[in-house]
Amino acid sequence: MAVSRTIIVAGAGIGGLTAALALAAKGFRVIVLERTERLDEVGAGLQLSPNASRILVELGLQPRLDACAVVPDAVTAINARSGRAIVRMPIGNVAVRNGAPYWVVHRADLQAALAAQVAAHPSIDLRLGCAVEDVAPHANGVTVSAGGGQEPGLALISADGIWSAVRGVAFPKTQPLFSGLIAWRGTIPAEAMPDGERLRGVQLWLGPEAHLVVYPISSGRRINLVAVVNGSWNQRGWSARGEPTEIVARFAHWAGAARALIGTVENWTRWALFAMPDGGVWNQGPIAMLGDASHGMLPFAAQGAGMAIEDAAVLAAGLAASHGEGRGGTAAEVAATLQRYAALRRPRVRRVQQLARQNGVIYHLPGAAAIARDVAMRALGPDRLLARQSWIYDWRP
Repeated sequence: MAVSRTIIVAGAGIGGLTAALALAAKGFRVIVLERTERLDEVGAGLQLSPNASRILVELGLQPRLDACAVVPDAVTAINARSGRAIVRMPIGNVAVRNGAPYWVVHRADLQAALAAQVAAHPSIDLRLGCAVEDVAPHANGVTVSAGGGQEPGLALISADGIWSAVRGVAFPKTQPLFSGLIAWRGTIPAEAMPDGERLRGVQLWLGPEAHLVVYPISSGRRINLVAVVNGSWNQRGWSARGEPTEIVARFAHWAGAARALIGTVENWTRWALFAMPDGGVWNQGPIAMLGDASHGMLPFAAQGAGMAIEDAAVLAAGLAASHGEGRGGTAAEVAATLQRYAALRRPRVRRVQQLARQNGVIYHLPGAAAIARDVAMRALGPDRLLARQSWIYDWRP
């Protein structure tokens, strides 16, 4: 296939693999360059609401994900001090309205499903242990140096994460900022749930200067815990080891059920939460940014993966509309296409980034402010609370 039909993707995470599948579905040849030697099980659980799951279903992922994802029955907000439910929101209704599932899934399971789909596609070449070394835009697109060779293509898609090497070339002055928050992550076997409880939904525990999210993953065999606290530790990375006694002490004044959950985790990892500026950075000539590389956000709207998946669908559709069916394009024409992609995505992503940041403040309210929050949530009720998220869930590419 001609060079003009080749798209190069940097990064084989969720956004990069989804972009590869979406682009290949539009008739492009795709080369995916991943710097690591293998796709390790990095991270823990994540949530995929219908705006994202619909795209994965359309790409043929449903059979693979049905085998490992969990469809939760509800999200229950819980007061951390009393242990009593504030409100229970039946998110199954969201899936019914949108005609697409609401999944909770282990990040590694999702990445493995995407990688298997990629491996089965004849138009996608996934290269592990192949880091991007240099990027050279030119009149016909871009040439990427990687793994000791050079690959020419129509465009380069940067999906290489919050610490993107490609973004360092295209936007050297734009870097993620530390939020002052740290996520502690761990999992436990489902049978280790306190009191033998079988968890079917998502628990969101809200406390002063901290919150805890708990939900089943891996077909319900394991339970994912994410405990978010204030702190100054800000090393890069996803999986620095955390000392259990430290996180147990941070939740010592919470309700017994929350303390029992936290105390059950044997191995904790820490993740300092960094975020990109609101609105993200999107394209520079024939180079486009996607997912965390563009707009890494706080995880408090459960939309980090979802926005990357949306980016992939919009980007593939835009490139196909302008450069599909055997058409190539000059670097200027490709840049114009990528600018349109940026214009489509920037307002929505900015709004989600702002929502996530606002949620983090609301989750961590202390004292009288927390009491007022709980009263307001009960007064609104589950239907109106869910309706406030409909602009996210109802989106279609």
